[in-house]
Amino acid sequence: MAGNGKVAVLGAGSWGTALAAHLAGKGYQIGLWSRRPDQVEQLNASRENSRYLPGVRLAENILVTSNLERILSAVEYVVFSVPSHSFRQVLADALPYIAENALVINTAKGIEENSLQRMSEVFIEVAGTVRAKNYTVLSGPSHAEEVALKMPTAVVIAAVSNESAARVQDLFMTDTFRVYTNPDIIGVELGGALKNIIALGTGIVDGLIGSDNTKAALMTRGLAEITRLGMAMHANPLTFAGLAGLGDLIVTCTSKHSRNRRAGIEIGKGKSLEQALAGVNMVVEGVRTTRATRGLARTWGVEMPITEQMYQVLFEGKSPGAAVVSLMNRDKTHEVEEVALAKIKWWIEKDDKNPV
Repeated sequence: MAGNGKVAVLGAGSWGTALAAHLAGKGYQIGLWSRRPDQVEQLNASRENSRYLPGVRLAENILVTSNLERILSAVEYVVFSVPSHSFRQVLADALPYIAENALVINTAKGIEENSLQRMSEVFIEVAGTVRAKNYTVLSGPSHAEEVALKMPTAVVIAAVSNESAARVQDLFMTDTFRVYTNPDIIGVELGGALKNIIALGTGIVDGLIGSDNTKAALMTRGLAEITRLGMAMHANPLTFAGLAGLGDLIVTCTSKHSRNRRAGIEIGKGKSLEQALAGVNMVVEGVRTTRATRGLARTWGVEMPITEQMYQVLFEGKSPGAAVVSLMNRDKTHEVEEVALAKIKWWIEKDDKNPV
């Protein structure tokens, strides 16, 4: 059904533009915000985001502006589609203009580098606990290029409030964009962020040796260590078997649209991190997330060997080949840990009023 409310989308990159186009197609009045006046001018002149999402025309019910107060006036929903390292500042700038009952939908997939906070924790710190019920996070395997072309896509929305999750589900749901709900904000945020580390790694393998065996092993064991950290941080382990975990991991590690994979390929071919990032020319969330996740692993006392080797490759000059050798020569161990099995069993048997 067509919407008749107002929605603000903050961030005019590929994903923000795709979501704005998606919601405009449902009849909502969309405000698309960019901090850069030159980008606003270009978008209004050509009605196309030629740099980030070429070939997708902006509908007439999309207003593009750099004026936060104007774009946030009387909106029911605010979609934050800015990089994770920008979320805190953009939220602080926007908050005075966001109505207290407006729902916030965050799409950033990252961990704040200095504080090691998830985006929901940043939100509560900036906006206060009173607004926590208005925070939601959208995640899952959803490249902007395919969503904009209306290719069938399934995502998940997580929220503290079931009512908020249901409202956002209705906001986005179409016959080509299916939305599930999940009360596990911790798991959904961690899955969306940490899979970028593994995607960088699989890209490196592609650039280095192109081995399907190696990539499959890296993805599988990568999911194991993501789940291990998630359980330590009290996420539901079943979330990592869903769209925000396994689903997003698969698409980010294998897709030609994946920035993290593309950057990894260039590193595997011998380029420096700086050269690889310059070649992608867009935000590669996995780089900052690798540093932040290494900090989380140490804080929570969780072993994350792939993340550790990725950190050494990205920031300490270790060669990708040596990192592969280090992973292959680790002490032998069981595939499924007893602690993990116990916790999964506890979650399954738990009398949970909001099951995943």
